Amino acid sequence: MLNEFKTFIAKGNVMDMAVGIIIGAAFTAIVTSLVGDLINPIIGLVSGGIDFTNNYAVLAGDVPPGASLETAREAGASIFAYGAFIMAIINFLIIAFVVFMLVRYVNKIKDAASPEVEAAEEPKGPTSEELLAEIRDALKAQA
Repeated sequence: MLNEFKTFIAKGNVMDMAVGIIIGAAFTAIVTSLVGDLINPIIGLVSGGIDFTNNYAVLAGDVPPGASLETAREAGASIFAYGAFIMAIINFLIIAFVVFMLVRYVNKIKDAASPEVEAAEEPKGPTSEELLAEIRDALKAQA
């Protein structure tokens, strides 16, 4: 079993996946900072400071009117935090767009860097007309 595990770990695709996960975790921190610290403030400025995070509905429990979402949670009330969900969707869409643009840019660079391999020309054989002419000549020679 130990040898099988060593073989499994030594495979290239497993190591590539491990490196991808580690880089993905580091990249997540960068993208989260990009969205939270750079893009969201710009969107807030353009949209007039709209922030849905503290929008919620109290399902059960006592919450003072106008309390923040965190205060409502600390009070132990059962809440429907639709605003936090809306902000999570907005953040997801922004992150997905940024990752799409990054992957698109990396693919363009990769395509530009890789040399184009020209397809080797297949050896040309005789055309159908040439074959028919050979058959005709062979038949004439037999007659």
